[in-house]
Amino acid sequence: MTMLDPALLSTALFESSLKSLPLLARGKVRDIYAVGDDHLLLVATDRLSAFDVVLPDPIPGKGAILTAMSNFWFERFRGEVPNHLATLSLEEVLPDPAERAQVAGRAVVVRRLKPLVVEAVVRGYLIGSGWKEYTRTGGVCGIPLPSNLRQAEKLPQALFTPSTKAAAGEHDENIDYATAEDILGVAHAAEVKRLAIKLYTEAADYARTRGIIIADTKFEFGTDETGRVVLIDEALTPDSSRFWPADQYQAGMSPPSFDKQFVRDYLETLTWDKRPPGPRLPSEIIAQTAGKYLEALTRLTG
Repeated sequence: MTMLDPALLSTALFESSLKSLPLLARGKVRDIYAVGDDHLLLVATDRLSAFDVVLPDPIPGKGAILTAMSNFWFERFRGEVPNHLATLSLEEVLPDPAERAQVAGRAVVVRRLKPLVVEAVVRGYLIGSGWKEYTRTGGVCGIPLPSNLRQAEKLPQALFTPSTKAAAGEHDENIDYATAEDILGVAHAAEVKRLAIKLYTEAADYARTRGIIIADTKFEFGTDETGRVVLIDEALTPDSSRFWPADQYQAGMSPPSFDKQFVRDYLETLTWDKRPPGPRLPSEIIAQTAGKYLEALTRLTG
């Protein structure tokens, strides 16, 4: 069972500040630092993005939960799918105890790889942008689907529906497989598709035994110096996936969730054009979101 320091769940880190390492970038959630020429330190903050906009209020404990859940999946698939985790310890990278305490439980040291600029989305259920596209076109990302499918219905088979990887504040766009091949090359596109569907299928089968439906998920991949495709960033977390309680699922409606769909649903009730700056979140929405993330981790790893 994954155990988290209770202090990580009661405090929030919106932005890290490490002086001993060069800061390379701040993503929607992660701060990225250089560790020499060959490694990176990824710090999962408690920032929350919705509709590709970083919201002003962090979710306490979120970064630690994302890190613990990703590490759980990396370990589970370690012998089948290569990942970016390095053998360097946090103590080796951050010898100063004060700096280490700032990011302990939410930081990982990874190999510096070349990211592939397509996000690998796998859908097992018809929801979100996939549902919206299906109602317009009868398919998703150029893949035709049977008629009369309902919202949140289980698809006949898991679909690989790639998207572009947008910069912060911009929106990802669904693309068809032929476009993914044009961007990645035929061989890399095929390997990304194979690994993404394998990861999703096996994780979804496991999650179902823990009372969770993984409706869809998003992976990111990179390549190492040999050109091998490697899983990077995060894996199968409430930020990158839709998690539904299996005992409350029914097709024809958007099910309750253990992920940030809860926040998206709240934001949809506001008058907001989905452009920065994002709106403030009420304290009860923050608390409920934190609880949902923690319950997802507890169910899956406990």
